[in-house]
Amino acid sequence: MANTKRAVRRALMLLLSISGAASPFTVIATATADESSLAQAMMLPEFDTAGQVVPVRYSSALWANNLADQAAEEGTPDENVGQSNADDDSADDDDADQDDKYAALSKQFAELEKKLEKIEGAVDDVAGDKSIVHSGSSNSTMKISGRVHADAWGFDTEDDPAPSFMDGGDPQNRLGFRRLRFGVSGKVKDNMLYKIEAEFAGGSNVEFRDAYLGWTDLPVLRTVLLGNQKRPYGLDHLNSSRYNVFMERPFVIEAINQDARRLGLASYGVSENQRWNWRYGVYNQRNVQSLGNYIDDHLQLEVTGRLANTIWYDEVSGGRGYAHWAISGSHADSTTNATNEARFRTRPEARSSARWIDTGRIDGADYFDLMGLEGVVNVGRVQVVGEYQSLWQSRDQGFNDTRFDGGYVYASYFLTGEHMPWDRESGTLGRVKPFQNFWLVDKCDGCRDAGWGAWQVAVRYSHADFNDEDILGGVGDSWTFGMNWHWNANARMQFNYIAGEIEDRDAGSGPESGRYNIFGTRFMIDF
Repeated sequence: MANTKRAVRRALMLLLSISGAASPFTVIATATADESSLAQAMMLPEFDTAGQVVPVRYSSALWANNLADQAAEEGTPDENVGQSNADDDSADDDDADQDDKYAALSKQFAELEKKLEKIEGAVDDVAGDKSIVHSGSSNSTMKISGRVHADAWGFDTEDDPAPSFMDGGDPQNRLGFRRLRFGVSGKVKDNMLYKIEAEFAGGSNVEFRDAYLGWTDLPVLRTVLLGNQKRPYGLDHLNSSRYNVFMERPFVIEAINQDARRLGLASYGVSENQRWNWRYGVYNQRNVQSLGNYIDDHLQLEVTGRLANTIWYDEVSGGRGYAHWAISGSHADSTTNATNEARFRTRPEARSSARWIDTGRIDGADYFDLMGLEGVVNVGRVQVVGEYQSLWQSRDQGFNDTRFDGGYVYASYFLTGEHMPWDRESGTLGRVKPFQNFWLVDKCDGCRDAGWGAWQVAVRYSHADFNDEDILGGVGDSWTFGMNWHWNANARMQFNYIAGEIEDRDAGSGPESGRYNIFGTRFMIDF
């Protein structure tokens, strides 16, 4: 400890000498300035044997006397010191000169301290975030992220064979990865950001997910992102799969906004009090995550936006109580050729091979308009969430216009007392943090000790109607019962049981209907 403190004092003295400060060490050139004398001249603290700071008691006369004593011990003549001790007037003059030099030195030392504080702050910003790693450029940061979702699904249908739209009449059980993602994100001086994320769950068919560059702190537009990003409608899609209560998204949310992300240019903003947040932009409708490009004379652009309001947020409880509502809308222009993106389809809220609800490419599609409403109320360990979406499809070539709609509502409850956090800046769910992580260890006395994590149960009802005029995409209803076991803030296990029915779905051989039961389990971690 003493050696460390002595080294700190020496480093400070060296720093001052390198900085070119006017140093009092040159006043008496014939004396050897030892560490103790220099420390007193610089007003550095002393430490006693117990490691406690000894208050500095300094005067220029005391410093001069110490140097004189040292010179006498070493046999070094020190006329200046002798004269100072013999002549009081000369000592006073020396004291005045030293005081001026010490004042200048103190000022420069204060400036160096300010610079050091700035450097320490910058270091803390990086050192405090252990997920930050060095990038290839000194002007940028890079953060690594990823997630692993391993699934098991079991299917049971009431009819044998099942309707043809149910995976050809024989839906098979499946084991595999739902998500295997790895990505990097960061910031680039002065106000740019970036993110690149790849999905490896498709085996050899690797796709990208979030892939964009952007700008922050812009006037009016706030944050702007250019690239592959989520279209801003459907709360359950805007929520990260890391935080969603159920394993898969509801009928209408996935059918209208399949895979969510599209190539676009969008603006994001939030009010100073975090009550309001918004996002809006223009997107291409084609999913290019496995293609990389969209090629066609018709751009099939879509203008869309979402305005969200956290109408109540209980600051005192740390956000255990809150209420949210939002409205979203979209206007999308389609083409009537083979690249027509007016097609709405989804799986049975589970990972089947085929989409059991599917309108096919809608003949004569010209454009569609979408409106969405969403609401959330959370009181402690209880949460209730609901959404409704309606889509109006305008058609040419003599076809009648069509309308599709649907919604869902769910309630969740933490058996262990936690709550679903809320991110007011984005208007989406946040990360659950268990009161106690899951762990199990053997103790030295032969017993075991354990922490049981956080336990949550939930139930959801979902409905979607994609039948209208000549379009028979199917009418779906389902109940999902879920249980989530959160091992820690980054890992959990999910279990879902789904009982559902799809009616009047025409897969090419006329309208068919069928009921099903599905069991799903997921083990997941993110970092």
